Amino acid sequence: METNDIVALLEEHNVRPTANRIIVAGALAKAGMPMSLAELETEIDSIDKSNIFRALVSFKDNHLVHAIEDGSNGVRYELCKSHDHDHDEDLHVHFHCEICGKTFCFEDIPVPKVDVPEGYQPISTNYIIKGICPSCQK
Repeated sequence: METNDIVALLEEHNVRPTANRIIVAGALAKAGMPMSLAELETEIDSIDKSNIFRALVSFKDNHLVHAIEDGSNGVRYELCKSHDHDHDEDLHVHFHCEICGKTFCFEDIPVPKVDVPEGYQPISTNYIIKGICPSCQK
């Protein structure tokens, strides 16, 4: 993604395009898979951990990232391809490899709709499949 595309995406989600936010969103776009805060900190050596985290919180509040709890006691973040800053339109299944620890997006497999009992109000959905990725099976 070019910088102009990242700025447009931030603005589309009502996120002010500061230099740090552009860098964080660019790193997520470049990765092509969900990243943890630690992975982002390693990838982006020009911004400290607290500023990366603040950018991620802003992104999450404005539906620019999905926060994925992958079962490894951590959270991974990926850019949301939704064009709605109030609702995630692109929820999909993720696969977490229990050997290498990577989490992969299965963008073509939507999260199935689950009807919850009356009185319950879902706020977010995580759909994780755990197993062994093709690279680790070799």
